[in-house]
Amino acid sequence: MVAEQKDFIVAIELGSSKITGIAGQKKPDGSISVLAMVREDSSSFIRKGVVFNIDKTAQSLQNIVKKLEAQLKTRIVQVFVGVGGQSLRSVRNTIGRDLPPDTIITQEMVVELMDANWNLDYPDQKILDVAEQEYRVDAHMQMDPVGIRATRLEGNFLNILVRKTFFQNLNRCFELADIKVAEMYLAPLALANAVLTEAEKRSGCALVDIGADTTTVSVFWKNVLRHLAVIPLGSNNVTKDIASLQMEDSDAELMKLKYASAYTDNSDIDPTLKYSIDAERQVESQKFIEIVEGRMMEIIENVRYQIPDEYYDKLLGGIIVTGGGSNMKNIERAISNSTRIEKVRVAKFVTTAINTGNDQLKARNGMYNTLLGLLAKGDINCAGNGIDRQGSLFGDEKQENGPVIPDRKPRQATEVPTGTIRATREEEQAAEEARRKKEEEERLRREEEERQREEERRLKKENSRWNRFKRGTRKFLDDLTKPE
Repeated sequence: MVAEQKDFIVAIELGSSKITGIAGQKKPDGSISVLAMVREDSSSFIRKGVVFNIDKTAQSLQNIVKKLEAQLKTRIVQVFVGVGGQSLRSVRNTIGRDLPPDTIITQEMVVELMDANWNLDYPDQKILDVAEQEYRVDAHMQMDPVGIRATRLEGNFLNILVRKTFFQNLNRCFELADIKVAEMYLAPLALANAVLTEAEKRSGCALVDIGADTTTVSVFWKNVLRHLAVIPLGSNNVTKDIASLQMEDSDAELMKLKYASAYTDNSDIDPTLKYSIDAERQVESQKFIEIVEGRMMEIIENVRYQIPDEYYDKLLGGIIVTGGGSNMKNIERAISNSTRIEKVRVAKFVTTAINTGNDQLKARNGMYNTLLGLLAKGDINCAGNGIDRQGSLFGDEKQENGPVIPDRKPRQATEVPTGTIRATREEEQAAEEARRKKEEEERLRREEEERQREEERRLKKENSRWNRFKRGTRKFLDDLTKPE
């Protein structure tokens, strides 16, 4: 029997420890039903969230899609992808314009500032997304300056950058794997939308995602992203430190999961207690605690350093920690002690209702929150034709030209919603539109110059006739009045 074609979204997250693919259906009530989920180890070709072996990554991506198709019994024609990793960072930028007296700010003026910001050139860096901050209208700050009378307008922007080579490598992986990318999203913002409440983003909060090789810090205030940074430290660093006690990484990982605590009160430390590595070896608990707490303190101190001073006292929503590293015991106490921020919450799962029979998702341990966030962001059908048990297609040939439902119109730079990365085709269309606009402006300028020259020639000609007439009249009058 052949499976019928379905409607579903497919999302892929490329992490330092694993590449994970997921397929799900969105329900009218806003919930998501997970249809399939697969994962592959990525530690040998992705480091710090960045692809360093393109061929192995492409092969892994192909395996992910094939495994999903086998479970779904349906071809996958495109996928949604999250972009993260160590190369992500945020940079502030301000662009200002002096205005004539009594000017009322229009939307076109705001768009001009935004376009100027998008067109900035950072050496070896690419702007993935821009988060609008406040606008300075004369001496006052405004979220929306349109309609206000002013003599100067300044736009403040937070540009999210990535190394061009890293971004090109990521795109190259999907090209080699022959997988169409429906949309790319900033993974930290997809995660924020999935685990943060509106109240937390509005009142101010710091989202800390502790992954395997990196820790990502995203700071929000008044519903706006204010800072984004990726720290090259994660839970794997704790494992490696434990392994320094002369044991294999696999044993160190098991001991971390069993015994590790981000904070231990001195009164609870027993200097005589030992933890078992295996049937024959043991390690002193005090030494183990010192190693774990030392590395966790380093990670937390770096998180504290990444929260800008101007927002540190405004984080009424506190710190929200998630990711695999958030499962360590007493993580809230350790963060609170170090940052002096009392309000700390561990986000074990996303806020969206998820229907699944997958045991890994049902564990609700924060490891798949970003993946579920990417799935929730997807809004184009990724399903192709059905596949029968022999692996042949049900119906026509495999769809090579995109989704079942029509593609949306490519967005311009100023239309990009926060967290969505413009596809290459959209950037090319935006550049072509800018070129046409510039050519049209140049044509109108030339026509205006030609009109002005023509007017000058006409006036010069008329003036010349008038001058001859005046000279002739003056001579005639002189002749009449001249004595006989």
